[in-house]
Amino acid sequence: MTRRRRLFLALVVLTMVGVMGLMGRALSVGGFTAADLALGLLFLVTLPWTVIGFWNAVIGFLLMRRHRDPARAVFAGLARADDQSAIRGRTAILCCIRNEDVAMVRRNLDAMIGQLLQSGAANHFAFFVLSDSDWDEVVAAEAVLMDGLRERWGSRIALTYRRRERNPGFKAGNVQEFCRRWGHAFDYMLVLDADSLMDAPTLLRMVRTLDQRPEVGILQSLVVGLPSASAFARPFQFGMRLGMKSYSLGSAWWQGDAGPYWGHNALIRVAPFTAHCHLPRLRGDGPLSGWILSHDQVEAVLMRRAGYEVRVMAAETGSWEENPTTLIEFIRRDLRWCQGNLQYLRLLGPGSPLCGLAPVSRVQLLLAVLMFVASPAWVAFMLYGAWRIASEQQALFDPLWGAALLWLMLGMIFAPKLASLLDAVLDKDCRRRYGGTGALLLGGVAETLFTALIAPIMAIAHSLFIGGLLFGRAIVWGAQRRQVHGVQPATALRRLWPQTLIGALALGWLAWSGPGILLLFSPFYIGALLAVPLAVISARPGLGRTLARLGLWCIPDETEPEPMLRALGLDALAVAREAPRTAVIDTAARAHPPRPALRPVTRGLRPLTEDAR
Repeated sequence: MTRRRRLFLALVVLTMVGVMGLMGRALSVGGFTAADLALGLLFLVTLPWTVIGFWNAVIGFLLMRRHRDPARAVFAGLARADDQSAIRGRTAILCCIRNEDVAMVRRNLDAMIGQLLQSGAANHFAFFVLSDSDWDEVVAAEAVLMDGLRERWGSRIALTYRRRERNPGFKAGNVQEFCRRWGHAFDYMLVLDADSLMDAPTLLRMVRTLDQRPEVGILQSLVVGLPSASAFARPFQFGMRLGMKSYSLGSAWWQGDAGPYWGHNALIRVAPFTAHCHLPRLRGDGPLSGWILSHDQVEAVLMRRAGYEVRVMAAETGSWEENPTTLIEFIRRDLRWCQGNLQYLRLLGPGSPLCGLAPVSRVQLLLAVLMFVASPAWVAFMLYGAWRIASEQQALFDPLWGAALLWLMLGMIFAPKLASLLDAVLDKDCRRRYGGTGALLLGGVAETLFTALIAPIMAIAHSLFIGGLLFGRAIVWGAQRRQVHGVQPATALRRLWPQTLIGALALGWLAWSGPGILLLFSPFYIGALLAVPLAVISARPGLGRTLARLGLWCIPDETEPEPMLRALGLDALAVAREAPRTAVIDTAARAHPPRPALRPVTRGLRPLTEDAR
């Protein structure tokens, strides 16, 4: 691992040096000035994630082409997919919820319990629904949920419900309280969010891995998006499914035993987690103080500090989550992560409550911060560059070197998706699972264009939010609105007017300054200008169903859905051409017909879609 990390570090550093040299050469037209240096430094801040993503993709692509089971190539201790050895450890499955759609929670738990009972290994598992809910109607619906689960499954598997009146530590505190009260009775715990779903073969493979590898403290599965009938979620689920495969394999190759934990769909060894992963409360009153919001990566580095491995099972099967169904919800989720990740600055500086972290762990925390800090640097780079060109009325970049830099950066930015797309095109079975070569290539091109439009909207949102943090503004860490729903133009304008204003003013300034300048910078500002119509149109439920019916941005779970997904009654599968119209019902479900579906709770949805900060 040391050799791998040194090699990866050398590749990243040399690439950044080369790119910055190319940037300096491109800016040297007319001499290199202090203004050019400022532009170069802004560009430098945006580079680490791009270069790391590029080399992750290259390494991941090589692993995919050389190995039939690349997940075992990066983690030899991973149990084989066909391993049927006896289960030794006892596992608690934790469903952590707060004011969530109870019908969705029950749907997912029913599916998981049914599969575990069919596997014959259910006696090694127990389910816990751990609630932090404080809306009266949600609390009442959770009581109905548990009555239904106990009536249907209680005689064959252990089911426990606990609700906290107060929620110190948020989700991390929720899990820690479980560890204190019940942790001694279990070897492992599987942490789930309200929208998480895992099938029995994947879960049993993870349990067998921890049974056989006592040095592993956290085993994180590769989480993919559930098939969605949302027009916004479909390109996102397609691009995520393609891009994360090569990216995750490449990162697992060099991170190895110090991998990430994403807070859900991960199997954790209870004893060391209880002993070593308690999170400190950050002192002070500002938005970066208090309970650590992005708890997962901190718990991962604490587990590694305690001497246990944190591994990724880089196999894209059997582990799902719901993707945000609108641009508004996508931004809300990202801003929560932004605030949580920026708290890591308090853990890396002098006087940090954490000490003795491995160097690679510190790098991971720093990269989590840079992921969001790069956004204001990118926005500032675009604004400052456009202003300089327009005001100085002369070329800022050498045409030849500037074009070379542009194409190099585009190649590195899209490398994870291009690598996975190339791997899929070269594999006949994989092409079929994505709907064929034509659908795969069309989806790749369309998703790239959609991502290019969304990127400046997200970058401006991150920048404004980080600026607000400097003045004490924070965001409420509340429930997400996960159902497919529309977005009203007034709501979109109220949330996205800064992007619209920046796009309009910048395009107007560039058009007045000269058509050549407009052509150079317009892709960034067009995305910002179109923020409101993009948010409204991509949230239309009818458009999403039409796209699913046409097969655009389809994923393997739509062309060849597993029985567990068929039984969920997902809209995307119901309208897709390839999906059967009749859901598959397992034998356990036939023996115990489902109770009437719980009505989704709608209280508080209006504030969540308009302004929950």
